[in-house]
Amino acid sequence: SLPHHRLQVWQLALELVRLVHQVRIADADDRQQARKAASSCARNIAEGAARCSRADKARVYAIARGECGEAVASVELSGVKGGSALADVQRVVELGSRVSAMLYRLG
Repeated sequence: SLPHHRLQVWQLALELVRLVHQVRIADADDRQQARKAASSCARNIAEGAARCSRADKARVYAIARGECGEAVASVELSGVKGGSALADVQRVVELGSRVSAMLYRLG
C-alpha cells in the first residue's frame, strides 16, 4: 500500500470527489472548477503523504486544503445562483470542512 492509503483524510477526500461529481451544478464553469479542485485536493493529499520532510508535507497539505476550499466554494456559488440544491450544498460544506480540518492538523 502507498502512504496515502493509510490516511483517513484520503478516504474523505475521495468521498468529496464522489459527492462533488454527484451534485447537480448547473453552471458549467462552477461544475468544472468544483470537480477539478476536489480532484486536486485528493492528488495533493497523496503527494503530501509521500513526501519525506515535515516542511514538504506541510506545504503540500496546505495546497490540498486550499483546493478543498475552492471545491466547496464553487458548489456554494452554484447554490447562491440557484444551480444546486441547498441540501447538496450543505453536504459538500460539511464534508469539505472535515477534510479541511484534518489537513490543518496534518500541516
